Amino acid sequence: MLDFVIDFAYSPFALNQGQKQVFALTVELFAEQESRVYSVSEITRAIKTTLEDSLPTVWIEGEISNFIHHSSGHMYFSLKDADAQINCVMWRSRIDTLRFVPLDGMKILALGNIRVYEKRGSYQLDCIRLVAAGRGELQLAFERLKERLYSEGLFDAEHKKPIPEFPQQVGVITSPTGAAIRDILQVMRRRFPGIGIILRPALVQGQDAAVDLAKAIAEFNEFGLVDVIILTRGGGSLEDLQPFNEEMVARAIFSSAIPIVSAVGHEIDFTISDFVADLRAPTPSAAAELVVPDSREWRVRLQQVQRHLVQQMENRCRMAGEQIRRIRSSYAFRQPEERLHQLQQQIDDLAAQLSRAMQLRFERAEQRLQSIHQRLVDQQPQTILRRGYCLVWNDEKQKFTLAARDLRQNDALRLYFGDGGARAVVTQTGLPAWQAGDGREPGGSNEKTDL
Repeated sequence: MLDFVIDFAYSPFALNQGQKQVFALTVELFAEQESRVYSVSEITRAIKTTLEDSLPTVWIEGEISNFIHHSSGHMYFSLKDADAQINCVMWRSRIDTLRFVPLDGMKILALGNIRVYEKRGSYQLDCIRLVAAGRGELQLAFERLKERLYSEGLFDAEHKKPIPEFPQQVGVITSPTGAAIRDILQVMRRRFPGIGIILRPALVQGQDAAVDLAKAIAEFNEFGLVDVIILTRGGGSLEDLQPFNEEMVARAIFSSAIPIVSAVGHEIDFTISDFVADLRAPTPSAAAELVVPDSREWRVRLQQVQRHLVQQMENRCRMAGEQIRRIRSSYAFRQPEERLHQLQQQIDDLAAQLSRAMQLRFERAEQRLQSIHQRLVDQQPQTILRRGYCLVWNDEKQKFTLAARDLRQNDALRLYFGDGGARAVVTQTGLPAWQAGDGREPGGSNEKTDL
């Protein structure tokens, strides 16, 4: 008999009565058959039944190591602490529930069941859910969406629309009762009292906020009477700011034809909306200052411009008066008729020079045309044949013959000259080529005529 006792009081798992009975039955079975020899498969199946039926679904905390995302889609890794480790698997069908990418060294919480892999005789945790223990699911989801939208180009500077310098109407999307709208109204009224402000009340927190924010952006674009939109809310936790980290809001901002300024939370808070927007403001008050010009500052600038224009006009008038005085004292002003005659003569001289130059260019162009025409005439086949050349048509091959080596004895030929043609038959081939000045003449005493 096997002599040992299992004390469930010290077990880390709260076993129910049925699980205790299964475990006790297995122990009793081994005790009664201690003399029996088991196969590896039998003992492994017994261990599998004991573990899987006895241990409940558990949460395990540990550090990821040896992480492998297999080509099949399944994830294999180990969870370890300072003293031990356990193999884990997460099947492909459950990976879509993840809101972060597991990495070696990451501390996580894993929910799953203990399973025995009989082929290797090892146990492992069959993971149902993974939660980041260190950074949190929301933060990891934020990083994951940020990386994906960045790779798609939604943060690129080339897509940023310029903020108008003097907007006539400003649209604001925020809670009508929050501190953000009060800060914006206060700043705008101080900086530019006459500017138009249109508030679109929106949810800025909670489950339905992201849908409402995206809808508000679309409504302003459909309305079309605002020059810029401020998307804003006050500070809060990561959970409070989550609607501004949703993909639907980011894509609504990117698709907006109206420039959008994002001012979410405090200066240290960053959201996905900040990265996609055309301009990010650290606070709602700062957004109002960036969007609306300061009327007092512009009044000073206009006064400076006015003084500069007056000074420029005075300088121009003074320079014009000096120029008039120089003209009145010049020779041309004293002798206007003589000056006009000189100018007329210069015009006549220039006209004559222009006429000669044009005539010369026409003559040169005509010479070039005649030269080109003559070259074209010289290159015509009929002209070449009149010089004494001949085209040889081979009736046997039905093509023109270009070399003596292509001729065969008894080939029927047609000879085309500049003034007519004739038929011929090849009686002999292989004669040497004729060259002018070599002492041989075609058909002379030095060679036999074969055509």
